[in-house]
Amino acid sequence: MTKPIAKISLRKNARIGSNKNERRIPKGVIHVQASFNNTIVTVTDVRGRVVSWASAGTSGFRGTRKGTPYAAQAAAFNAIRTLVDQGMQRAEVMIKGPGLGRDAALRAIRRNGILLSFVRDVTPMPHNGCRPPKKRRV
Repeated sequence: MTKPIAKISLRKNARIGSNKNERRIPKGVIHVQASFNNTIVTVTDVRGRVVSWASAGTSGFRGTRKGTPYAAQAAAFNAIRTLVDQGMQRAEVMIKGPGLGRDAALRAIRRNGILLSFVRDVTPMPHNGCRPPKKRRV
């Protein structure tokens, strides 16, 4: 006697009745990481769980155009677009890095109608830690 084989779905992580899109998020934290080459915008809830994210690369920019302010603006708009539909009204903004997309991403966040409780610069600054590399001789 052989046992019948249970039917397995094609997707490994298939969920039935997922309520991921139905979750209401009234307040969140928006992290903007702006480097010289790219800008990454991550939106989390208050507990720190990632809700959505976007970068200049996922927004369709390639190469040197990823580091432009317009690419950062597009990345911020793509990261926040779904959250405004889910009911996000207030947010805190943490900005990290020296890139050109810092101000452009902040302007895009304000333009989407989210009230900002505060904007904090969390760029890591050394307190005379490691020795820097030697100067280039060209």
